[in-house]
Amino acid sequence: MASPAQASPEQFLAMGREVLAKQPFSALIGAELHALSPGFIDLQVPVTDKVKQQDGFVHGGVLSYLADNALTFAGGTAMRVPVITAEFKINYVRPAIGERLIARAKAVHAGRSQAVCTCEIFAVTGGEEKLCAIAQGTIARSPSIP
Repeated sequence: MASPAQASPEQFLAMGREVLAKQPFSALIGAELHALSPGFIDLQVPVTDKVKQQDGFVHGGVLSYLADNALTFAGGTAMRVPVITAEFKINYVRPAIGERLIARAKAVHAGRSQAVCTCEIFAVTGGEEKLCAIAQGTIARSPSIP
């Protein structure tokens, strides 16, 4: 496979899907990578009973997972180096009710050691998207592992 710097859009998406497939929690909840380009991601999760809390809303932890993972993919693909999440915050706008969740994140600024990214999470019902959370995070170059 081509290096990320030389990859076609299709190869870049395939590489992102390989990374996502190696994340056991992502596989557990059925996360799907729908779009990926340098500094941008569209990450989706089908809404099933497994991801809901007692009142029938999607659990806030699942929304936080989506934000964290989407922010990290956006920052990592913008910086083109291995990365980790340094911090993020999330604002829950409304309960997530629907058939599917869509997280769209983008790198707002990317430097050599960190990227600042934003993410919007939508709940989808019958094709209609409703904003349910907004997040912002700092994604840092991963430290060397000896």
